[in-house]
Amino acid sequence: MDKLPKIALPAVFILIVLVILISKSAVTIGSGEAGVLYKTFGGGVVTDEPPLGEGFHIVAPWNKVYIYEVRQQEVFEKMNVLSSNGLDIKLDASAWFQPKYNELGKLHQEKGEDYVQRVLLFTIRSAARSVVGRYTPEQLYSSKRDAIQAEIFDETQKIVDDEYIQLNEILVRDVTLPPTIKDAIERKLKQEQESLEYEFRLVTASKEAEKVRIEAQGKADANRILSASLTDKILQDKGIDATLKLSESPNSKVIVVGGGESGLPLILGNN
Repeated sequence: MDKLPKIALPAVFILIVLVILISKSAVTIGSGEAGVLYKTFGGGVVTDEPPLGEGFHIVAPWNKVYIYEVRQQEVFEKMNVLSSNGLDIKLDASAWFQPKYNELGKLHQEKGEDYVQRVLLFTIRSAARSVVGRYTPEQLYSSKRDAIQAEIFDETQKIVDDEYIQLNEILVRDVTLPPTIKDAIERKLKQEQESLEYEFRLVTASKEAEKVRIEAQGKADANRILSASLTDKILQDKGIDATLKLSESPNSKVIVVGGGESGLPLILGNN
């Protein structure tokens, strides 16, 4: 019984040390995350191996694991940029991105956990200023938003692709112009629309007039051709045919053949 405390104390001490070591060594990586292993006595950040995946991991207690989100993320940015003529434009954009999984160690080693601020947002601002500076406020307001969005994406991707960041999309959500410039552009666009409508009405009226003229010309040509083809002999034959058909009707009538000045029959009837 006297020896029991002497054995128990070291055992309890060892047990406590084991619990501490296990708690320090156990790392749980959540869904959509990955871990970068830092070996204190083994060369620092591990860059030549894939990062630690989701789940439970045991690492040496003197090492450390840096956890990164590797699913697609979104970052918002509001910027003041200048148009081609020097006017201040407010641009509201967002970016869809994620770190390159197999290069997560290099990202941590060279850029750090704050890589979004250090690299991505800085590059988006630079690209936005470069792209917007090529366009006038009118182009930004009306027809060039999709082009601006694509150009900002291309310029940003060229840079961040070498910085271990996968850029998926750039979305330009809003372009805000100075109120006076916006009002002037809207008035100009309205005038252009009214001018286009007026030109359309003129073209429509011109086409309608041309249609009427062609129809009238066609009728005149037809009448002229018909008049030229109707000789006296043809008129007499048609008159006789009509008289014969009329004589077959039950109405009371007197037909005098050859009684007219033109030699056509005369029809005298009671009705």
